[in-house]
Amino acid sequence: QRYCQDVYRGQLASVHSAARNQELQKLARTHTVIAPWIGAVTSRRAGQWESHWEDSSPWNYANWAPIHPSHAVTTCTTLSTRDGLWRSRFCFQLRPFICQY
Repeated sequence: QRYCQDVYRGQLASVHSAARNQELQKLARTHTVIAPWIGAVTSRRAGQWESHWEDSSPWNYANWAPIHPSHAVTTCTTLSTRDGLWRSRFCFQLRPFICQY
């Protein structure tokens, strides 16, 4: 997120519809086979696990793979280039990312 902000003056992508999810999946597939980061974070807030967007936009769409998101530790989210589903991953992993402006 910080690299996206500092270098590109953007935010990790937030996804608010199936059409946008598919658009980003296709875009990512043209550049990498590794699932890139998007801007969803899952963390414990007020005693409950919840997902939110890094850019503070409304949480009004999700496309989680089965058994995701993880509710064990704070996780970040990848968008699969293969199936378009989202998966929880440890935030320290180095991966490609989708930055929006």
